[in-house]
Amino acid sequence: MGLYKDFVSQTRKPEGFLGKMMVNGMNGGHAKMADWGMSHLQMFVPEEIVELGCGGGRNAGELLKKYPSAHVTAIDYSDVSVGIATEYNSEAIKNGRCTVQQGDVSALAIPEEKFDLATAFETIYFWPGLEKCFGQVAKVLKPGGVFMIVNESDGTDNTSLKFEKIIEGMKCHTIKEIETALKNAGFTKVSSDHHVSKPWITVLARK
Repeated sequence: MGLYKDFVSQTRKPEGFLGKMMVNGMNGGHAKMADWGMSHLQMFVPEEIVELGCGGGRNAGELLKKYPSAHVTAIDYSDVSVGIATEYNSEAIKNGRCTVQQGDVSALAIPEEKFDLATAFETIYFWPGLEKCFGQVAKVLKPGGVFMIVNESDGTDNTSLKFEKIIEGMKCHTIKEIETALKNAGFTKVSSDHHVSKPWITVLARK
């Protein structure tokens, strides 16, 4: 259990060799779920996007493809993730369309009311207090901006709850818990979708 626990715990804050393995695996392993989540972004063309907990940068890259006129700021508090995401999106960074930086979602050091869209894929499990962190997201969104959360777990599936017991600081939230925290943080028009056959969820909230 020791090495296995060390490895799966890298989902929280990837570090060192095991962290690099985990982040590289995330780019491919979560792709179908992330794409399903992005399919909910319809009739919406953001110019400034912030990707929170960007991991290996794959989703930032897909957002750049989906919105060819947009700029994406990708943020993660793991220096391993920042390094891999920077390499993954090197061409977009060179062309001025992407910025990758280290940051903490509980104290975002980015301009207020700058972003049209904020995304969080497979990351809020580790955020230190949903209402506090959601309040930080609201602060950096423009009025009318959208926050999208995409999780592999709906907070009730047995597999994720087992990981919750293994990984320190992990909390799988239900849709109701997420929606309540969003509304308490000042978001309105909160809606959600649950995958028809998997425990995947997408939650959309407007500031």
